[in-house]
Amino acid sequence: MGRLNSFEAFVARRYLRAKRKQAVISIITAISIVGVAAGVMALVIALAVNNGFRNTLQRNLLGATAHVSVMEKEPSYGIQDWREITERLRKLPHVLAVAPALYGNVFLAGPVRSAGAVLKGVDVDSELGIASVLRNLKEGSIDPLRHAGDEMYLILGSGLARETGMLTGGLVQVISPQGELTPFGPRPSYYRMRVAGIFESNFYELDLRWAYTSLASAQHVLSLPDVVNAIELKLDDIYRAPEVARAAEEAAGPQYAATNWQEQNRQLLNALKMERAVTIITIGLIELVAALNILITLIMMVMEKYKDIAILMSMGARKEQIRKIFMFQGVMIGVVGTVIGLIAGYGLSFLANHYRLVPLEASVYSMSFVPFEPRWVDGLWIAGLAIFVSFIATIYPARSASRIAPAEAVRYE
Repeated sequence: MGRLNSFEAFVARRYLRAKRKQAVISIITAISIVGVAAGVMALVIALAVNNGFRNTLQRNLLGATAHVSVMEKEPSYGIQDWREITERLRKLPHVLAVAPALYGNVFLAGPVRSAGAVLKGVDVDSELGIASVLRNLKEGSIDPLRHAGDEMYLILGSGLARETGMLTGGLVQVISPQGELTPFGPRPSYYRMRVAGIFESNFYELDLRWAYTSLASAQHVLSLPDVVNAIELKLDDIYRAPEVARAAEEAAGPQYAATNWQEQNRQLLNALKMERAVTIITIGLIELVAALNILITLIMMVMEKYKDIAILMSMGARKEQIRKIFMFQGVMIGVVGTVIGLIAGYGLSFLANHYRLVPLEASVYSMSFVPFEPRWVDGLWIAGLAIFVSFIATIYPARSASRIAPAEAVRYE
């Protein structure tokens, strides 16, 4: 389109400056700039929210759960040869850590009320390589789970501890539906376990329902022999999970299946992906409105500068130069609006995330505030799109201006 200090750019800048008799055009120009800025700002903020939700949920989930899990295809009495399988899985490419786990549903009877919980029995040292939540407990220590003894210990999620009224060091009654088998059927078993600590993953469902204990204690509470029902893997690249899951199935054997974090959270991830697409489409309509404003501004400018254009052409200005004058005007509006929008969008996103300005109901959204995480890559394509749309809006007015016949324009002057 030419240099910014060229003849065309100079005339374009002069035309965009406010004059008393062009007040209406100046107002529409200002509205066009605001429209572009609003569209860019809204798109930056909306994508920052989408990225924030996705990244926060992903971090919280993967901080407490495995990247790949190996389980029985048809659940029976558990994985008996879990030690041999664990060693085979540990040798797979991209695997950083492997840990056995035993899951079971229990009831916890605390001083305030009873609540259902997911009891997870773990080998403590192995589990520390999988889940980050146990490395930084909110209260207490993980050490009691390492030492087998007469007393059994639990580490509760913060929401579960709050719901049952349990405190660190207190005793809680654990009721296992998978209790003793009697001639009249299974009978629930009751155990007293001491709370060794409280964890907080920042993921509401985990904090409200999960409780950790040692693998031996979980086997005892669930009335099971030396078995586990899951072998969990942590990877060096979370996006290789499908590939590693296929390799894990082959290594474990035909009676086992492997799932990965993407499969387990497919509905949530697909919903966020769809929300991103809908956001881009709906907020992108603001850019179309801004483009229409630019189109109207330039058409009115052509009508206003009809005689000026004719004089320029009669003095030797080429049609190409006339086209560039009005293209420069539209692109200048787009660039100014885009810069304002990017500054406002990234600035508001930073402030809203830093000061947690938008609170949420944790029981509904699994987090206590709206996270804003804008990406610089999004800013690049948003800016490119806004300027491109602004340029497209200049084509018709610019071509119309270049078709003005100097003789016809000044005939009656």
